[in-house]
Amino acid sequence: MRIKVFLFVPCLVLLLTTLAAAASIVDSEQRTLVFSQPFKRIISLYPAHTTNLLELGLNREIIACGPGDSQLSGRPVVQFQDDPERLLALKPDLVLIRPMISRGYPNLVRILEKNNVRVVSLQPTAASELFTYWETLGRLTGREQQGKAMVETFTKRMAAITEPLRKIPKEKRKRVYFEAIHRQMKTFAPSSIAMFVLESAGGVNIATDAEQVRETNIAAYGKERILAKAARIDLYLAQSGRMNPVSVNDIVKEPGFEVIKAVRDNQVFLVDEEMVSRPTMNLLDGIGFVRSLLYPDYGQEGLSRL
Repeated sequence: MRIKVFLFVPCLVLLLTTLAAAASIVDSEQRTLVFSQPFKRIISLYPAHTTNLLELGLNREIIACGPGDSQLSGRPVVQFQDDPERLLALKPDLVLIRPMISRGYPNLVRILEKNNVRVVSLQPTAASELFTYWETLGRLTGREQQGKAMVETFTKRMAAITEPLRKIPKEKRKRVYFEAIHRQMKTFAPSSIAMFVLESAGGVNIATDAEQVRETNIAAYGKERILAKAARIDLYLAQSGRMNPVSVNDIVKEPGFEVIKAVRDNQVFLVDEEMVSRPTMNLLDGIGFVRSLLYPDYGQEGLSRL
């Protein structure tokens, strides 16, 4: 009996120590991941993940990236369409994806996890999720303090950008239609990160009645609804990039758009999608850039640290 007690006590202490040291996160698909040590061999299949990992001070830990990610030259390039064996050959301990991948390629997730590779799906679709996302990456990689520092830095720099806007009465702020996908006449969801950028820059979203598409940051709108508000659109803004390969000329020459106030006043502009749609510190550049379009009289006030 004494032998059993002698063996039981150390095991209990070991178990309690392990539980105390364990950390956990909840990803964007509400899956809970419990882990006992930071991940050191990471495959990043979303450029925003890579950007944020680098911001956290990680570099060698990122062993491979996706094909649309040029931030780390010389690293192996893999994609979620690949045979899972190609990813497994790199011996990752963590693969970072986003919900689009897990929904479209569940077999990839299943095979990776079957081979003891942790898979975490992360992508904030609302501004309210942004800070939690950065802190989650910090927790996964043992960079919790750096994750909190990102939040603090972002908050301070954004305050400097938005401070001058307090001088502008709300009724005098410019009204904006923010285009997400031109060919489908879609805008951004009112709670999206892109609209957070617009509103932080002092713009007023004229499409607050847009219907969010599933759980994405995109919202359906349509040409008829845009034209119904044509006289009230002071500035027409469109994201530009892979998701929306559009030009200013495409917009101003769109049949019917000649009645839009912003088109008549030459107030149609493009903004790089990386500055308004990806959940990185580059959103500060996006806020500063959009503010300069809306209120050029404010010049570089508060932007010197960008």
